[in-house]
Amino acid sequence: MKDLGTERTARFFPAETSAAIPLHAVIGLEAEFNLLVNGRRRRPEKVFGDPSRLVRRRMIPRTGKSFQLPAGGAIYFDTGVIEVATPIVELDPGCCYRATRLLWEQIRYLRVELDHWAKRHRCQCCLQGFSAHYNFSFPNARKSKLRNANKLAYLLAHILPAPVILLAANRQSSAVGVRPRRTRVEVTADFTPDPALMLATCAFIAGVVQTVLRWEDFGLRQLNRHGIPRMTPFRLRKHSSRRGWRVTADSLGQNPFTSDVNAPLWKLRDGRVLSLRAIAAETFTLFHRRIRRVTDSSTLKHIAAIFDGGARSLLDFAERPQTYDDVGRTIDWGRRRMRRWSRSKYEKTIHRMIAREAVRIGQKRYRVDRMNGWYQVEFREVQTNRRRIFNLDELVQLSDGKKLRPAAARKRKAARKHGRKLKLADPRTRRRR
Repeated sequence: MKDLGTERTARFFPAETSAAIPLHAVIGLEAEFNLLVNGRRRRPEKVFGDPSRLVRRRMIPRTGKSFQLPAGGAIYFDTGVIEVATPIVELDPGCCYRATRLLWEQIRYLRVELDHWAKRHRCQCCLQGFSAHYNFSFPNARKSKLRNANKLAYLLAHILPAPVILLAANRQSSAVGVRPRRTRVEVTADFTPDPALMLATCAFIAGVVQTVLRWEDFGLRQLNRHGIPRMTPFRLRKHSSRRGWRVTADSLGQNPFTSDVNAPLWKLRDGRVLSLRAIAAETFTLFHRRIRRVTDSSTLKHIAAIFDGGARSLLDFAERPQTYDDVGRTIDWGRRRMRRWSRSKYEKTIHRMIAREAVRIGQKRYRVDRMNGWYQVEFREVQTNRRRIFNLDELVQLSDGKKLRPAAARKRKAARKHGRKLKLADPRTRRRR
């Protein structure tokens, strides 16, 4: 995700950049994959050029070199990997389900397009899981010198490593990190090929972030004040890309990715010696309340079971699971369970924009031209071709007030009013043509 609070071009909208931040707290997920062609790693830029050469359907362009996938998310090639990202999702109960479901929908769509390309070129293509990013917007309401994205990311880097290692890492993992961005914080970890584990990871991080955001300041003294277990030695390293910090194999006394997660190997500052599982379980207890607010009881039980040894972590396996090397071929994501949560308002609006049907706003008709980041949609007026930008909250408001109506629906309404039948082409048929 390039920017949760996207910015308009200052040259054209100098006074409006502050308005380009979502009204609600939002989350979004990203996943990066290595491309394997006939068993060899290849750079997607060399193989496809850009994503439009891989995806068969016409895509809406986005800022930079990314495109809006027909499944709702975005796709781009980033320094040798294929990256897919979800649209932003309002941070409400069920948001972790929605974000996880959205990410796997993008992966499924990418997998289908990759299979079609491989069939045409008589080769075999695989997606090898590389990394996952969990993004959370940072509100400006109480921002200060003691409460900013940098301090929040640094504090989270002291809280999240042990639990996230158990939830998302495998025996070949190398780091868990946190990066501060302009309007958000981003937690980075290995890609998790199990949707249930990804959902548990997302819910845990969301609960921790929402709890910490309510603290008076983001200083390290808050760790002792709230009784969060702290390992010693503990040395944060610089993040491998952009600003930020990460815990690597040499940040602690020994490698947490290859050690026995059930053995009491980790000395704490209060003198105790606990296992990685015990440290994660103790941390989970402190943030249990907020985690419960963003997820349901079954996910909460799954997290607790992983931390007390009742359910398996990927670190319980001697080797990294083979599912990492061919992601998306089969997806066991519990569709019936995922369907329990309806689409959020932002999701519904983005899917309507992707349909590319002309819409009427006021007395004028517009067509979607491009997505400006994750929060703004650029339209072109049908008659004059003049540009107009709306953000998702404006579009949701217009849609709820029934002021934003697809042109096809308006034609049907006019036909009923005048008592005549009106034949309209099936949009699916139109796409096939």
